[in-house]
Amino acid sequence: MFEQRDFSFIHKYFIAEKQESLFILIIGIVAILLAISFWFFVKTNPAFFKGLAVVLMALGLIQTIVGFNVYTRTNKQKTDIAYNIGMEPAAYAKHTELPRMEKVMKSFVIYRWVEIAFIITGLILIILYRTNSDKSFWYGFSIALALQGAIMLSADYFAEKRGAVYTEQIKKLIKE
Repeated sequence: MFEQRDFSFIHKYFIAEKQESLFILIIGIVAILLAISFWFFVKTNPAFFKGLAVVLMALGLIQTIVGFNVYTRTNKQKTDIAYNIGMEPAAYAKHTELPRMEKVMKSFVIYRWVEIAFIITGLILIILYRTNSDKSFWYGFSIALALQGAIMLSADYFAEKRGAVYTEQIKKLIKE
């Protein structure tokens, strides 16, 4: 007898992943545009704005690439996973999807520590260079580093929470 199961959690997870990746893509593009503007067009306090621009360009490129890659692969990934789980729910979940998600969840720990390091480094440099006009490049650099670190940490916080819920649903599927 055919058993009807609810796999809507797969759809919900990947829709949210796609939305967040679009947000990160937009943040990255905005960062790159700001970096270009600061580097080439801002004439007042050029060292400060070049410090901002360096971080915005570097992290903006990473955000744009990651956001674009996740956004473009999500639909196919969602379809493939939903199909395979529909065909062999427990086996596919246990041997393919759960190991993939465990790897993803471990990656979030690394991302979190890197992002916290960005924030702490940025805050320390802000404190050190906020009153030193000779170090305005580093002051701008530190502000952008702390802000970008905070943006990425916030985005990954929500992605990690969403991933944890999805992983638990995969584990539940294996037990059924």
